[in-house]
Amino acid sequence: MSFRQNRSLGEPLWLDLGTGRPAALPEPVYQWLSDAASLTRRVTAACRGHFRVRVVSQAWGTAYNSERELLGLGPRAACLVREVELLCDEVPQIFARTLMPASSLTGAARRLARLRDRPLGAVLFADPHTRRERVQVARFLPRHRLFGVATEHLQDAPKAVWGRRTLFRYAGKPILVNELFLPALLEKGVRIPSLPGGGVG
Repeated sequence: MSFRQNRSLGEPLWLDLGTGRPAALPEPVYQWLSDAASLTRRVTAACRGHFRVRVVSQAWGTAYNSERELLGLGPRAACLVREVELLCDEVPQIFARTLMPASSLTGAARRLARLRDRPLGAVLFADPHTRRERVQVARFLPRHRLFGVATEHLQDAPKAVWGRRTLFRYAGKPILVNELFLPALLEKGVRIPSLPGGGVG
């Protein structure tokens, strides 16, 4: 499942989804990571309380090595980096990091820079022309950069968390979304809820 990739020591080993489930990945977690529907809608459906998006940060920055490779960017290319938490009753369920290259924020895609606390999925899945071009999964350990950011709110940090990243094509422009699945969503064996009408938006 692995492939050659330009990654730093602070990044996990990303594996392409669709070539089989990694042996260490539990089946319930794999179902979440491999689901093609809107993650925002899935988490909202699984939440029995109040759901909201909390923006952790949004600022111009640079992509990690393997992120640049996926996005086809040069080493100095600027990206708008948006980090959010999906909360159920104020408990984080998902940590998401989205990279929007400056070259992608033109035309209709400019609206992505003004989301504030609106879920990204609400915009991506509302457009029937949005394409999911590549999905990868990874196991994040404490030595990996995003692990600390995603789990810093936890009193007892887990030994590892699973995540995925998806390369979307929105309004013809590449957008990369990283999603780390946190213990509050997975530790009780929460299964993926069905969506009304089987929709994916």
